[in-house]
Amino acid sequence: MRGWRGVATGRFAPSPTGRLHLGNLRTALVAWLFARHACSRFVLRVEDLDPATSRPEHEAAQLADLAAIGLDWDGPVVRQSTRRAAHDEAVAALEHAGRTYPCFCTRREIQAATRAPHGPDGSYPGTCRHLSDAERRDRLREGRRPAVRLRADGAVVTVVDRIHGPCSLVVDDVVLRRNDGVCAYNLAVVVDDAHQRVEEVVRGDDLLESTPRQVHLARLLGLTPPGHAHVPLVLAPDGARLAKRHGAVTLADRAARGEDPLAVRSVLAASLGLCPAGERPSLEELLGTFDPERLPRSPWVWTDEPSRPAQG
Repeated sequence: MRGWRGVATGRFAPSPTGRLHLGNLRTALVAWLFARHACSRFVLRVEDLDPATSRPEHEAAQLADLAAIGLDWDGPVVRQSTRRAAHDEAVAALEHAGRTYPCFCTRREIQAATRAPHGPDGSYPGTCRHLSDAERRDRLREGRRPAVRLRADGAVVTVVDRIHGPCSLVVDDVVLRRNDGVCAYNLAVVVDDAHQRVEEVVRGDDLLESTPRQVHLARLLGLTPPGHAHVPLVLAPDGARLAKRHGAVTLADRAARGEDPLAVRSVLAASLGLCPAGERPSLEELLGTFDPERLPRSPWVWTDEPSRPAQG
């Protein structure tokens, strides 16, 4: 399995839509530990595909927060917004291979339709898959701009995750390029991971269901899919995924309460079972105690008293 023998480049790839919260920082720390424990490269990518939500000030703050907890990375930061030509080339290759079709559905129409059978929540039901050329011309005359969807043909893909084990899913007809011309996450992440030679993806397990789609796309594009390790999320006391509405959840928030970045890192490390609560080990010490097989398999339930982390 990839990543066990010191050969797998790892990465962290945040979207610059706001400050990183404790859940993001915990995932970044785990991804860094996976790579450095294996004596591997660790690269950083800013996933700023959407110009409506991405901000350079958020990117700067995120990079500063990662550095503040001691994380480093190899080579320059890659920004997805500079990779659009490569994304378009990948879509064109899939179009040429007959693996795509135009989709004229609005979001409201998709939500109103029955989702695809056996697919994950939100799967596209295939409304535009079998439109005739005349029907497509009619929609174009109506002024509808089509998105480009993958013609998945019900492919079933199994991924063996390092933490969750085998995960099988029917791949749905995912969007490859939106109707505004911006390539979608599932396509871009595959192309950019290959560009950065990422061999192991460590990220939150909310993205586990997306992984078979991405593995399928990689194979269609003639790329070698990376290995995967999806770590449990950080939850708020109400059981929801941690978010800014839950209180002081960023480094800036914690600093306002008198807590420095290394204290935050120690709390995150304790939540992973890497040190006792209240200790402040160095990164070198954390690397010495890190064992991927001993990572928690359940979410960490965060409270607003980070000196006493609660394990869910």
